[in-house]
Amino acid sequence: MNRVLTLSVPGTGERLDRFLAQTLTDLSRNAVQSLIRDARVQVNGQVGRASRRLRTGDSIRIELPPPRSLDLEPESWDLSVVFEDQDLVVIDKPAGLVVHPGAGVRHGTLVHALLHRYPEIAVVGGPGRPGIVHRLDKDTSGLMVVARSARAYLGLVEALHRRTVKRTYGALVWGDPGQDSGTVEAALGRDPRERKRMSVVSRGGKPARTLWRVVERFGLAARLELNLDTGRTHQIRVHMAHLGHPVVGDATYGGRVKKMLSLREPQRSLAIKLLGRLPRQALHALELQFLHPVTSKPLSFSSPWPNDVREAIELLSEGGS
Repeated sequence: MNRVLTLSVPGTGERLDRFLAQTLTDLSRNAVQSLIRDARVQVNGQVGRASRRLRTGDSIRIELPPPRSLDLEPESWDLSVVFEDQDLVVIDKPAGLVVHPGAGVRHGTLVHALLHRYPEIAVVGGPGRPGIVHRLDKDTSGLMVVARSARAYLGLVEALHRRTVKRTYGALVWGDPGQDSGTVEAALGRDPRERKRMSVVSRGGKPARTLWRVVERFGLAARLELNLDTGRTHQIRVHMAHLGHPVVGDATYGGRVKKMLSLREPQRSLAIKLLGRLPRQALHALELQFLHPVTSKPLSFSSPWPNDVREAIELLSEGGS
């Protein structure tokens, strides 16, 4: 049975295909183009063209075909389940775990474990990404919500599109941002020199907005809380590096070796100890708040700092002693 998703356009000027690719993050660009080619997308009651420029308030109706069968084998291992009901599950993901299969990763992902515990998600969402409505990077830990039913999936996608899902992250960043709080509003796109990285771009990128505030200052580093107004790939990591305060331990965006080269003693010695405690970026999804997509009940979850980041914070508090 086909599923129908209805979206309202919040801004003007975006192409239809680009808007859908940014909104339906569980679908590939090819899948989005196929929906448009197959006339499964309507704008204000008319079949939409990929190049159509959208206007504020436009109504988009998307007919999603039943998901194809998955070529994924369920795998049995423990999951840290914070909440579950018949429509969704909230997971506390550990660092080092890939969310779904992708380039070079065919086994041992969160999706494989979810399929074992919740086999019904095999027909929920996009092929290869059953139940997944948003993601965390492999080396980012913390809270994720996963859909177990089609109705929850559609509701969560719509809530993320409307930006009514509140996601609060904690991070350790190098240096002191100076201000107590701030906002980074800078479009993100693929780094033209290294396609596996993202970067702030002046044209052709996706709008991205991150709100941050300082919770604690240590001199060498600072502890921040951050909220995403958008959910782009590597958004927090790229935005903080753009500010000159990369996430501690982030080897991709200057939070490891590059930062070490700029330090002098005794900060260098403390930084070496700090990175010894952190084999990954110090980024954790602390809180997740949203309305249940079926019952409309307010849900709120929190996750404590994992041991590696907690020990790093203690080391900074003690000044390396």
